Amino acid sequence: MTKIMFVCHGNICRSPMAEFVMKKLVSDRGLSSEFEIASSATSTEEIGNDIHPGTRRTLDKYSVPYSRREAVQLVKSDYENYDLFVGMDSANIRNMHRIFGADRENKVVKLLDYTGNSRDVADPWYTGDFEETWQDISQGCEALLKKYIE
Repeated sequence: MTKIMFVCHGNICRSPMAEFVMKKLVSDRGLSSEFEIASSATSTEEIGNDIHPGTRRTLDKYSVPYSRREAVQLVKSDYENYDLFVGMDSANIRNMHRIFGADRENKVVKLLDYTGNSRDVADPWYTGDFEETWQDISQGCEALLKKYIE
């Protein structure tokens, strides 16, 4: 089983969107039993909060199922429990390295690196543009899954 943790700053916009998109992608391919998918934050700012209403609206628009959840913070011990940590932007990557101390097994990656475009996933917290974030995340998750099933 491959265990993937999506990570962003607050765990209410981008990382839960990626979590639910990836869960749908693996489910649609009959691969749910082969993956464990979760998401977390590098900060404590939104701990306990559900996903952002804009994320919910976007997931609804694209018929991606989701459930109520509470934002959680990434912790050092997560490193031993997951195979891959997928950050949404360069700051997330830097903060994961700070939390983990070292990435001895090269488990920390940036989502859009899988698309061949290493830019950051658009952050709707600042832009308000959840559609742009959806495009980045759906392309990134498709490319990430392709790497694992080819």
